[in-house]
Amino acid sequence: MREAPCSMRLIMNAELIRAFLFFIIVASAHARPIALIGGRLIDGFGGHPLANSVIIIENERVTKVGTVGALDVPPGAEIISTEGMDVLPGLWDCHVHTMLLGHSDYEHWDKAYPTRMGSEIMPAAARQLLMAGVTSARDLGGPLKESISVRDRINRGEIPGPTLYVAGPFIQHEPYPGTEYFRWGVKGAADGKAKVKQLADAGVNIIKLIDQDQMTMEEVKAVVDEAHARKLPVVAHAHRPEEIRRGLAVGVDCFEHTGLAAAPGYPDDVLKALHERTSKMSLGPLFWCPTIEGFINYESLVDNPEPLDDPANYDGVPPDIAADIKRSLAHPNQLAYYQITPLRARTVRHKFKQLQESGVVLLIGTDSGIPMKFHNSSTWHELDAWVNHLGVDAMTAIRAATYWPAVMMKVDKDYGSISEGKFADVIAVKGDVLQHIDLLQRVDLIIKHGKRVK
Repeated sequence: MREAPCSMRLIMNAELIRAFLFFIIVASAHARPIALIGGRLIDGFGGHPLANSVIIIENERVTKVGTVGALDVPPGAEIISTEGMDVLPGLWDCHVHTMLLGHSDYEHWDKAYPTRMGSEIMPAAARQLLMAGVTSARDLGGPLKESISVRDRINRGEIPGPTLYVAGPFIQHEPYPGTEYFRWGVKGAADGKAKVKQLADAGVNIIKLIDQDQMTMEEVKAVVDEAHARKLPVVAHAHRPEEIRRGLAVGVDCFEHTGLAAAPGYPDDVLKALHERTSKMSLGPLFWCPTIEGFINYESLVDNPEPLDDPANYDGVPPDIAADIKRSLAHPNQLAYYQITPLRARTVRHKFKQLQESGVVLLIGTDSGIPMKFHNSSTWHELDAWVNHLGVDAMTAIRAATYWPAVMMKVDKDYGSISEGKFADVIAVKGDVLQHIDLLQRVDLIIKHGKRVK
C-alpha cells in the first residue's frame, strides 16, 4: 500500500488532534460535579423528608447527601437551585409497551408498523417517558431485536429514554393471528425452556408470561424454572383466577393488572394462596402491578376527550403515525377495547383493597401505550389515581414508583433512591408533592445518570 501524501497526513493528524481535544473537553465537562441545593429531599426510603437538602453528583452517581450549611459544595461544581421544590428519585413505570403509542386498533397497528418499531415508534415512546420524569421502566412485551436495540441505544447515550428492562416477546400458549413477531407460542415443556433460553441468550432482562391458564402446568413450570435458572424474573398476567393460581404454584415473581373482568373480587382460594405466599419471608416479597388508573378515569375521559389532543401525546411521533392514532380515537366512547370498562371500574377499588390486605407489594405500572394511554402522562395519572381515588398515602405511592421497583428488579444497589453511591437519577417539582401528587404532571428538573435532561 502506498504511503499517503504529506498534505493528507497533516490533515489526518489535525483531525486526530481535534478529536482528542474534543474528548478532553467533554470528559472535563462531564467530570464537573453538580450540586442540587435547597430543596426538600424525598429520598425513596420512606423516612421523614430532608429539608434544605444538598445533593452532590459526580460523574454518574450521587457522592454525598446533606443539608445547607452542613455539607460543603465541591469547588467548581455546577450549582442548581432546588429551592421551593421537592426532590425525588427518578420515577419507574413497571409496565410499559414502547411498541404502542395509544392507537385504538391493535390489528391495524400490528400490520401497519412492524418495520418502523425500532427506528421511530419505540424511540418516540422512550423519549416521552423520560421527559415525564420516568428514568427507569419495564418494557413488558415487544419485538425482540428492536427491544434489545432500543434499550442498548439508550444505554449508549445515542437516543434519550429511561433505563429499560425489556422482556421481548410475550410467552404464551399460542400467538394471536398476525402477532407472531412479538408473541411466541409454546408447544411442550422442552419448547418452553428453549424459548426462554433464546430470549436469555439475546439479552432480555425479564420474562413476560401471558395466558398461562391455556398452557399445561408442565409448560408453565418449564418457562419459570428456566427463567429463574438464568436469573431472570418472571412477570405474569393476572386477568383470570387460574392465571394467578398457576403463577403462584410455579413461583412467578410479579403479577400484572387488576383482572377478573367484572367479577366483584378475587376468589377465596386465590386470596388464601396469596396470604400463604406473602407469609413466607424467606421467598422475599411477592410483587403486583395493578395498572388500575385506566378503569377509574375512563368515563371522565370519554366525557372530556380534550386530553387526547394534547400535542405532548405525539411528541417525537412521525406526523403520518400521529394522524393515524388521532383518527383511531375520533370516537372514544365507541372503542371495542373499553366497552366492558364501566362495569370493571365498579369493582377495581375493592380488588385493590384485597391486594393491599393480602400482603403483596404493589408497584406503579400503567400499561402505557394501550389505547388512549400515552407515555407522556400515564405514570403520573396512575400515581394520582392511587392517592386521590384509592386512598394510598403519597409517600407509599412514591415508593411504589421508586424504591420497590428497584428491589423487584434486584438493582436497588444502584437505583430506586437518592443515596450515596447510587446512580444520580433525580427529578424535582415545584411545590409540595406529598400534598399535591399531581404536580408530577409537570416535572421541572430531570437528571438521569448524572446528566441533566431537563
